[in-house]
Amino acid sequence: MQISGAQMVIEALIAEGVETIFGYPGGAIMNVYDEIYKQKTFKHILTRHEQAAIHAAEGYSKASGKVGVAIITSGPGFTNAVTGLADAYMDSIPLVVISGQVPMSLIGTDAFQEIDAIGISRSCTKHNYLVTNAADLPGVLKEAFYIASSGRPGPVHVDIPKDVTAQIAEFDYSIELDLETYKPHTKGNPRQIKKVMEAIANARRPLFYLGGGVINSNAAYEVRELVKKTGIPAVETFMARGVLSHDDELLVSMLGMHGSYAANMAMSETDLVIALGARFDDRVTGKLSEFAKNAGVVHVDIDPASISKLVSADYPIVGDIKNVVCEMLEQSIVIKAEKYEQWRKTIKNFDELHPLAYHDDTENIKPQWVIERVGELLGDSANISTDVGQHQMWSAQFYPFSRPRQFISSGGLGTMGFGFPAAIGVKAASPEKISINFTGDGSILMNCQELMTAVEQKLPVINIILNNNYLGMVRQWQTLFYDKRYSETDLSIQPDFVKLSEAFGGIGYKVATKEEFDIALKDAIEKNIVAFIDVAVERLEDVMPMVPSGGSLYNMMLLEKKEKK
Repeated sequence: MQISGAQMVIEALIAEGVETIFGYPGGAIMNVYDEIYKQKTFKHILTRHEQAAIHAAEGYSKASGKVGVAIITSGPGFTNAVTGLADAYMDSIPLVVISGQVPMSLIGTDAFQEIDAIGISRSCTKHNYLVTNAADLPGVLKEAFYIASSGRPGPVHVDIPKDVTAQIAEFDYSIELDLETYKPHTKGNPRQIKKVMEAIANARRPLFYLGGGVINSNAAYEVRELVKKTGIPAVETFMARGVLSHDDELLVSMLGMHGSYAANMAMSETDLVIALGARFDDRVTGKLSEFAKNAGVVHVDIDPASISKLVSADYPIVGDIKNVVCEMLEQSIVIKAEKYEQWRKTIKNFDELHPLAYHDDTENIKPQWVIERVGELLGDSANISTDVGQHQMWSAQFYPFSRPRQFISSGGLGTMGFGFPAAIGVKAASPEKISINFTGDGSILMNCQELMTAVEQKLPVINIILNNNYLGMVRQWQTLFYDKRYSETDLSIQPDFVKLSEAFGGIGYKVATKEEFDIALKDAIEKNIVAFIDVAVERLEDVMPMVPSGGSLYNMMLLEKKEKK
């Protein structure tokens, strides 16, 4: 059929089964927004900032496993969105971001709201397109969704000049894709998988190292079966929380800079690392030369560029995690349950020596208690988003995650301001779950305008502000490594968060005791509107354990020994 470029965008979104998109209109994308107005198939959520639109699409994608979609305009509309693109790129989140551009005749003239969006997005997207002819749009959009969701997922950017959205051309979305230079290898090599299973059978202290790729591949339940079948202990990265349930006896916990003593020591003592969908990030490995230095390394990843990039793999396997793990289960060599019993006891001893804990011994509320309490009260009924800082690490440490896609946070880029708009996207994707955003008094102000989005769209996100009047994580580093020179980290001058929420039409609570917190959380859930719960917490609490930057995993700063009340 002959339709306009703007209509093609709508028809492509419908053909891809898109149900929800996020965005912010402007001059260059106005033709597309006119067509959005006319359709009734999918829902458009108007955010109050383009960065928030991308983060909301990220949250939607992380919670649902679907491709997130955002539509923005040219110039500052696009530059505002770049942080979200970079965040999605670092965390391998499948997005299709469509931006408007000035008409073709004005490109390169420094026209009003012109920016080289393609040049800017090249380094922070999996792929990008400048569409110069409406006839190309069906193929481009179909490719964009395929590339975003296949192989190692990531954001794809499609930039469309305004005159192209007005052009009339033939729309045919039934075309077959044939990308000669892009053919992800999804099946693992059977012979290599057999070698891996033999190496596992011969190892005395093997350890599963589970990364975010397990969740991206929707392979969590297959991995659970493999871990159970082999009886091998497992550690999770920050991005993999929820792959194993918190009550799984074979889950050691999170490893890395703020991982547990048991997890980091297990990685230091293992003789075979079985890395599934992990990229050996510096926050996980610490000093590379000391990382699992006496172990063989199995590395399974969909991205061949990630394998042996940082740690040399003895058993490299390129393939989709789900496919490879299914093959591993089929080839599984019989391993007697008692084979790794001593290894499991060793790890248990590590945990008993320095358990993941905190001292709840002051009149002030400890931030860890708040997270534990939400876990006790809500557990699996909540999806947990976070901003970035101390609260993020405490959430990863202390919330009892029971399923994949329950924990939504900014990993690789570490974007303050991510949590609230992401939690809006999470709620849009999973309305049946309570959407909690753990945030700090620094992070929440970076996208607090999204209160209006949540109110307008009736998306009752509960923002729990762990308020210590500091940029907490930076302050912690200043305490430990800068002789307590608190340069520009004191946030004692703050807004009234209760009034701020109420001004937008939400609800607010100021909490100073544990009893008040329980009452506030229960009331916020019952009220079912967007909420700020401002919790005054211990100001100088540190996230422990901690591996100093560049240090070895086995050389951790630990919590001082006291009995937990």
